[in-house]
Amino acid sequence: MVEFCKKCGNLMVVEKIKKKSYLICKRCGTKEPLKGKMSIKEVKPGVKKEIIVLKKEEGIAQLPKTKMMCPKCENMEAYWWMQQTRSADEPPTIFYKCTKCGYSWRSYG
Repeated sequence: MVEFCKKCGNLMVVEKIKKKSYLICKRCGTKEPLKGKMSIKEVKPGVKKEIIVLKKEEGIAQLPKTKMMCPKCENMEAYWWMQQTRSADEPPTIFYKCTKCGYSWRSYG
């Protein structure tokens, strides 16, 4: 649920002040008690997220393969991955890496 400031129309954000939750306008400073409209879920302190780090060779081996001709050595197999390199309303860029010579190239969706 999204709440807007009744004075200036700006988006209200939830902040916790001394164990109480408020909707606060960052533009004009209007403050309203949360009053059960919504609740805050906090991440517990000390909770760790697991991050897996792979060596470069291991990471590439985890990528999917496709039949695509390498422009450098004409090998017919390449790893591929997608990445959003431009604005969100543009298609993602597809990157390829040759399984034989390691040459990388891209295709714009």
